[in-house]
Amino acid sequence: MNNSASVLVLLFLAVTFVQSAYEKVFSWDVTIAWMKEHFEKSVLKNTFPLALFILLVLELVAGILSLAGCMELFINGGRTFGFYGAIFSCIALLYMLLGQRLARDYDGARTIAIYYIPAILAVFWLS
Repeated sequence: MNNSASVLVLLFLAVTFVQSAYEKVFSWDVTIAWMKEHFEKSVLKNTFPLALFILLVLELVAGILSLAGCMELFINGGRTFGFYGAIFSCIALLYMLLGQRLARDYDGARTIAIYYIPAILAVFWLS
């Protein structure tokens, strides 16, 4: 298969973002409580519920497009959905990175940077 690396990275992104969105939807109160404490000393202290909702939407779009991109690669070798899934993954990760940097959580920001590497590789491979 010519697209095996792309499929594997898209599956990684799909699992990452669909699972994360699932957690947010079904543990909204727990996530809000954690974020309230996490962002209490940042400029996001009063806007984090809206920021969380925006992140949830970005994660859902990234995950669904990444999964659709895997199917598209298998069905007809197309790269459109996967490419946009990778783009939205990068946007979601940059959004999270900004939040972690504003909260001065540098370990959290470093972890997000690790996820950014496969996402940007997917953009490159699928462009």
